[in-house]
Amino acid sequence: MNNLLKGKKGIIFGALNDKSIAWQVALKCHEQGAQFVLTNAPVAMRMGEINDLAAVCNNSKIIPCDVSKNEDMENLIDKSMEILGGKIDFILHSVGMSMNIRKGNPYTDLDYKFMHETLDISAISFHRLIATCYKKDAINDWGSVVALTYIAAQRVFSHYSEMADAKSLLESIARSFGYHYGKTKKVRINTISQSPTLTTAGSGVKGFGNFYDYAAALSPLGNANAEQCAEYCVLMFSDLSRMVTMQNLFHDGGFSYTGFSHEVFELANETK
Repeated sequence: MNNLLKGKKGIIFGALNDKSIAWQVALKCHEQGAQFVLTNAPVAMRMGEINDLAAVCNNSKIIPCDVSKNEDMENLIDKSMEILGGKIDFILHSVGMSMNIRKGNPYTDLDYKFMHETLDISAISFHRLIATCYKKDAINDWGSVVALTYIAAQRVFSHYSEMADAKSLLESIARSFGYHYGKTKKVRINTISQSPTLTTAGSGVKGFGNFYDYAAALSPLGNANAEQCAEYCVLMFSDLSRMVTMQNLFHDGGFSYTGFSHEVFELANETK
C-alpha cells in the first residue's frame, strides 16, 4: 500500500470475472488510492460479475460501452468525466474478441465479416478510444493509457489466428497515437505484452493448456499471472513511468528473449 495512484482517476475496460486481468487491475488501482469507472460491452456485463467488483472498489460506477460504436465511446468519456469530476489520468484497454476463433475457423479460411469485427473490437477500438479522448481533451497532461497485447503480434502462434493481426494493429496504434498525444499533451501510450494467462478468454484458445505449460517451462521466471500484470499496470499508470511512451513492454517472465531451455526439452520428452 504505497498510494501510488492517490488522487488519480481512470477508466478500466474489460473486467468480466475475477480471472480477468482487468479485474485484478481494478483491485490494485483501488488499493493504490485511485478512483475509476468500470466499463464493458453490454453482453459481457450480463455474463460477468462486474457489479461485485464495483462494490468492492468503493462502489465504482459502471458504464456499458460497445467499443465498436462512436456514440457509445463518446458517452463513456463524457459520463466518466462527469462522474469523476474532471479529466482522466489513466485508462486500461483490455478488449479482445474473435468469432473466427470461437467458431473454429482456420486462419487460411477466415470469415471476413468476423475478421472485420475482430479488428474493430480488438484493435480499432483502441484508436476510437484515444481519438475520442483527444478530441474532448479528456486526459490530463502526463496521463497514461495502456492496452494489453500478446507476443503473437511479432511471432507465429498458429492457433492464435487473426488475433495476432489484431494485436499487431493495436501495437501500431499505440506507437502512432503515442507520438501525437505525447507532443500535444505529454500523454503516454503503451502496450503490455503479457504471458499466457488463465483468463476466460485466453482459455478459449485451442491448445491453450499445452502452450501455457510450454511458456512456463521456457520463461526463466515462469509465467506472469494476472495479479502481477495488474501491478505492472499500476506502475505504468503512476508518475514513476512518466517518461515511457510508444513502447511494447514484455511482461512475460523472460519468454520473449529466451530461445530454448532444458525444461522445454524435458517437457517435450514427457509428451511423447
